[in-house]
Amino acid sequence: MPRRLPEKTRNAKRKLRRRGSKRRYRPSKRTLFTTAPVQENQEMEVVIDDIGSRGDGIAKIQGYLIFVPNSKIGERAKVRIVSVGGKFAVAEKIV
Repeated sequence: MPRRLPEKTRNAKRKLRRRGSKRRYRPSKRTLFTTAPVQENQEMEVVIDDIGSRGDGIAKIQGYLIFVPNSKIGERAKVRIVSVGGKFAVAEKIV
């Protein structure tokens, strides 16, 4: 059984509780790239800068990531773009 409040506080106005900050961080909804700097089936020469978590080489063109399987850091490779996404593309090596 809930406890009853005294008569003088039962009908008193209560303060609104403030939940969270009014100045929340809200990132802008604009995209970083409007279009990808590469297209499918495009051939280009890239330099592998880094290795991804799955072992794929990572090249960058204008800040856009391109994943190249079976490559090593520092390798210069001629690649063909297989698929293009919003934030990255996947390429295959051309022999």
